[in-house]
Amino acid sequence: MLKDKVKTKEETKVRIRRRIRRKLRGSAERPRVYVFKSNRYIYTQAINDENGTVLAAASTLEKDFKADHKNYKNIGSCEKLGALLAQRLKEKKIEQIVFDRGVYPYHGRIKALAEAMRKSGLAF
Repeated sequence: MLKDKVKTKEETKVRIRRRIRRKLRGSAERPRVYVFKSNRYIYTQAINDENGTVLAAASTLEKDFKADHKNYKNIGSCEKLGALLAQRLKEKKIEQIVFDRGVYPYHGRIKALAEAMRKSGLAF
């Protein structure tokens, strides 16, 4: 009886994700940067929502990133990942983004990633 009324973690994440996505839209000039954290790695993508295309991506799973770092989920590696994605976006002449934190609160690793992108010159 009570089990039916309790929301699962997955349902809660879907609700939060829908709420955030209602407010955020990415375009070719100002793509949406989405962050996903798995148990081992962190993935980021710059997405043009008008076409549904990925303009740039970076993750801690990449070989060149793995060669330089031992730990893939600490704050230091998130800062490096933010700088790497900002560099790739600058190469494509993108200066402004919309930051989509997903279902994760804006603190710790997510905040470090966003601050590193701001330091590298992206505006959001």
